[in-house]
Amino acid sequence: MQELAEFRRETRLWLEDNCPQSMRTPFVSDKERCWGGRRWQFHSDDQQLWLERMAQKGWTAPTWSREYGGGGLNKDQAKVLKQEMAAIGARSPLDSFGIWMIGPALLKFGSEALKQQHLPPIVRGEIRWCQGYSEPGAGSDLAGLQTRAEDRGDHFIVNGQKVWTSYADRADWMFCLVRTDSEVSKHSGISLVLFDMETEGVSTRPIKLISGNSPFCETFLDNVRVEKSQVVGDINKGWTIAKYLLTHEREMIGGMGLARGGDRSLSRVAVEELGLEGGQLPDPVLRSEITDWEIDALAFALTCERVNDEIKAQGVGNTSAMLKYYGTELNKRRYETLLGVQGREALVWQDHSTAQHWLRSKGNSIEGGTSEIQLNIIAKRILGLS
Repeated sequence: MQELAEFRRETRLWLEDNCPQSMRTPFVSDKERCWGGRRWQFHSDDQQLWLERMAQKGWTAPTWSREYGGGGLNKDQAKVLKQEMAAIGARSPLDSFGIWMIGPALLKFGSEALKQQHLPPIVRGEIRWCQGYSEPGAGSDLAGLQTRAEDRGDHFIVNGQKVWTSYADRADWMFCLVRTDSEVSKHSGISLVLFDMETEGVSTRPIKLISGNSPFCETFLDNVRVEKSQVVGDINKGWTIAKYLLTHEREMIGGMGLARGGDRSLSRVAVEELGLEGGQLPDPVLRSEITDWEIDALAFALTCERVNDEIKAQGVGNTSAMLKYYGTELNKRRYETLLGVQGREALVWQDHSTAQHWLRSKGNSIEGGTSEIQLNIIAKRILGLS
């Protein structure tokens, strides 16, 4: 305990000295978040400085091993870092599918060469990743995917189409599920491969959503060369890796129900928008809705911490389905409540307005596995129902 207390003291002092003041303010819009990558344009010198300082410490991926650029922190130290960042309102230095999804898969299944090649650049925010899973005919039935990888000796030639590939038009690399054997059961002939988005034959087309934004894309793969050295794990064993990666994706999506570093709390937004009368919000119904949401969000955050501790001790299980389902419902409630707080002002149509976020939140119930799929997993694999 004394060692942890000393770590907390040192972390607090380091953050105080190294986190720029402008990186301790809430995001005005999601455009201010840092995604990194070869083409990333920093919004300010402070944003770049904050990323560089945190990456140098390995604290963009605090629990990853130092040999791969991570912070080498244990779970208790990582929790302290998170708490101390929250205490000063520090923004997340880097949002990254590399850290949230493909990184954990590489740590567990990747060759040493792949780890050394990809993990340090992920930590430093130098490479932005996207995910090639869903296809026009393979969404919830992901194992039915038809993107094919033809064996050409030391490499594959990949042909097919992916859909709902988030930020594919801005990504540098893709982790992609392909069919490497069509003669076996559909779950058995799948491999997970990695390739640069600038490879000849890769093209993307944004899909415009009802919210007006286009985070999703269609991705077309026409005779794309993928080296066998970029296969994660064993050839034809990709389904096991895909399921493991999906648990991390679902936890990430479920986490949307919680305020991330730099987000304003519901109560703070309400006070800023409506003011106080006698030390409290004037509308009792709204007070009750906000209180209920923040209590549920706190309980969910504590549940996420407990589950993460269990995962580190016992390995990944099926609880990610539970977290994904509840987190997405919590996020939808957040934006429903924000509509009530802001009233007619919430309907102003502009980039990253509440109305656009409210519409976008509806997609949480579909992406990463639909809510119906998650409920089936919860019923069968957690509750043991037939």
